[in-house]
Amino acid sequence: MKIYRHVFAAVFVIYGLFTLNVCWAQRELPDFTELVEKQGAAVVNISTTQAVKRQNILQMPQIDEDDPLYDLFRRFLPRPPGAAPGQRAPERAPESRSLGSGFVISADGYILTNAHVIDGADEITVRFNDKREFKARTIGTDKRSDVALIKIEATGLASVRLGDPARLKVGEWVLAIGSPFGFENSVTAGIVSAKGRSLPQENFVPFIQTDVAINPGNSGGPLFNMRGEVVGINSQIYSRTGGFMGLSFAIPIDVAMDVQGQLRSKGKVSRGRIGVVIQEVTRELADSFGLPKPAGALVNQVERASPADKAGIEALDVILKFDGKPIESSSDLPRIVGATRPGASVPVVILRKGTQREINVTVAELQEDRIAGREPTKNNKPAPEVAATRLGIVVSELSAEQKREQKLSYGLLINEVKPEAKGDFRRGDVLLTLVHKGTQTELRSVEQLNRLLQPLDKNATVTLHVRRGERSAFISVSGLSD
Repeated sequence: MKIYRHVFAAVFVIYGLFTLNVCWAQRELPDFTELVEKQGAAVVNISTTQAVKRQNILQMPQIDEDDPLYDLFRRFLPRPPGAAPGQRAPERAPESRSLGSGFVISADGYILTNAHVIDGADEITVRFNDKREFKARTIGTDKRSDVALIKIEATGLASVRLGDPARLKVGEWVLAIGSPFGFENSVTAGIVSAKGRSLPQENFVPFIQTDVAINPGNSGGPLFNMRGEVVGINSQIYSRTGGFMGLSFAIPIDVAMDVQGQLRSKGKVSRGRIGVVIQEVTRELADSFGLPKPAGALVNQVERASPADKAGIEALDVILKFDGKPIESSSDLPRIVGATRPGASVPVVILRKGTQREINVTVAELQEDRIAGREPTKNNKPAPEVAATRLGIVVSELSAEQKREQKLSYGLLINEVKPEAKGDFRRGDVLLTLVHKGTQTELRSVEQLNRLLQPLDKNATVTLHVRRGERSAFISVSGLSD
């Protein structure tokens, strides 16, 4: 009897463990079927056509076959494919087609997609998963955010529900619906890998990074959370092969909706600007400026007569807050400034010479892309060589002519960079300021520079404000020569 009781207990335990495992698996692996059934009807396939200019090539002229010259032309000049002998090339130019995705945001036919999906399109065709097709017109595009708004003439359409990207958590499940390689309404899923990503040449979008499989044709399609809400527009991937490699990036839907609202009402997007060139605050820079941690945006150049210049912002300032929003990384500042209404007067918290202060800046409107600067020009008049400093560079004081040319009242010109130099210095750079432990000193003589460096420990970190051509930057050096 005892044996049966033990056997029954063992079976009960095994069954319990099996049930727990099944429940655990069901709880951990989500079921996307209901989400796809409800939201798939609002996702569309977008195809575009664009006329391509026919190349000017020599073609077979209209010559009768009995003409003695016919055989000569036939041998050496191409004939249009499928054309009869002597027939001219067709007048109609060929067309290129591109495929992308989009989604309906209102029942009256407004659709969001990527700007690059419809760029240069002469005709846009929207296709639903029930095979209905509509011709669409462009309401507006914004290349800076890669968002486009198009419209079809239809009513009573199924539309998506919008979510809040701020509520997204890293590790949360997300799902994409789109048309990779033209395969309509394909569903892929993954997790949020990171938030607020900055990408090269993309200053105005805090991208959502996921590992959802995205391929050509998915662009412009929606990214859903598990509540069936759109939280982003799938925009681009990082790849070494051209195909998916586990790094996908989506535009947060709140950014996209702000853009489409401006496109719908004004036909363009207005962004703010204050006229500063900034760089990231590294750990070495934070140590030099006396910051407790690497944060903020370091101003290395202020555009003359810009809003920042008028407000009193200077090079070497560290912008810590803009309009009450903390600047954790330098990439935060362009996004926050860009989202600020032009004409608004906003408070800006800066760190200057170890002291925080607040100033007001009146934001201007960003009109066009600006080039940061040019490469430095060569100096035709070499300065006399001076002994190398503990930085491993040979410097000299600026001549009166050099000061006039560069519009500077002080600075030290780098004439030579020794092999032992640890900073990213270049011949022709001009050292403007030395920063150490929050103390900033304008450099006016070689003797002064050596006097500042001489008492420092060989493991000390110093930062130099450097002019390079029309640009400027901060270079940190950890460790000084004996």
